[in-house]
Amino acid sequence: MKRKSPYLFGKAGALRPLAAFLLLLSLLLPVSCAQGKVRNYRLQVVKDYPHDEQSYTQGLFFHEGGMYETTGQYGESSLRKVDLATGKALKRFDFDAKYFVEGSVVLDGNLYILTWKNKVAFVYDAATLAYKSTARYPREGWGLTTDGKSLIASDGSSRLYFMDGSFQVKKTVTVTMNGRNVNMLNELEWIDGKVWANVYLTDMIVIINPSSGAVEATVDCTGLLPARLRDARTDVLNGIAFDPVSKKIYLTGKYWKKLYEVELVEKK
Repeated sequence: MKRKSPYLFGKAGALRPLAAFLLLLSLLLPVSCAQGKVRNYRLQVVKDYPHDEQSYTQGLFFHEGGMYETTGQYGESSLRKVDLATGKALKRFDFDAKYFVEGSVVLDGNLYILTWKNKVAFVYDAATLAYKSTARYPREGWGLTTDGKSLIASDGSSRLYFMDGSFQVKKTVTVTMNGRNVNMLNELEWIDGKVWANVYLTDMIVIINPSSGAVEATVDCTGLLPARLRDARTDVLNGIAFDPVSKKIYLTGKYWKKLYEVELVEKK
């Protein structure tokens, strides 16, 4: 089953060029001068790796040198520890078909996994991947990351939720750029003190100040996956992983055949 969404375009729908253009245009047009200048970056691909094209990527992160991925869709949702070089799962756990799994992250020895509309989140032991508990989760689950102190989650709106390990909200931040709310925040990653977020159904990543919610920079990912590697099932950009040991950044997408190590190049 394809994911359906109450939001603008449908959560699993193919990218619609006109709609995506209008969304980007609304974000980039200035409304006020209260916010500082937003920097703009493009990507330079350093290296590409195989990625399981059956993986509807929802969460992607590194922990103690290993790459972990959670995948979505009813009947396809899974937790995987992935070999970066081959894209193959070293360990894999499949979820019951009633669950649509979303973002994931490790904090304080626990691996946390959100679900989209099931109103629950799962907790595993990060070292053994043994199941620990299921917790009530009151919102739609989308992206999940951590600053090392709090869980940081998105729900498809312009809000980021800072929570403790029991999913109790301690702070909420509204993400804005050029005076406008940035909606459709999806997969998240904490990189060098900032929150990186995929803007769902676009080829743009925003880099967010976690204190103010202000977008400080954008990353244009247009053309990252070339046309020759796309087919009818290929879906949107979604998946940001930062390896804190190597300081490398990796990007992929839903049902993509490749995962990319990338560097940012500032646009002139």
